[in-house]
Amino acid sequence: MKDHRFAKGRLKSFIYAARGMYKLATTEHSIMLQLVIALLVTAAGFYFNISATEWMVQTMAIGLVLSVEGINTAIEKTTDFIHPDFNKKIGFIKDISAGAVFFAAISAFVTGLIIYYPKFSAIFT
Repeated sequence: MKDHRFAKGRLKSFIYAARGMYKLATTEHSIMLQLVIALLVTAAGFYFNISATEWMVQTMAIGLVLSVEGINTAIEKTTDFIHPDFNKKIGFIKDISAGAVFFAAISAFVTGLIIYYPKFSAIFT
């Protein structure tokens, strides 16, 4: 029986989302790697004392990559469940999904270059 109380429903949604985040972080190697990179970049932000604007952009870039990777993982798991054997159409769908992650990762990388290149170049000049 569905509970229609607003607060209780939102709490359940939050718990399901937190469980999903935990599952992603503990079972998917690509997310694990991206979390390590996110921690390193966050440490670099503290080390270089980046501005509030740089923190906002960096946080959005990290969130974008992790979110799109989560969606990609959901698509891959769904397609594997629906059609576990090799299928060209399923492969096409997976490639498109992985391509979306690649777009996000490239954007995040460029964002990192824009934020950190001047800081690293100041050290080495």
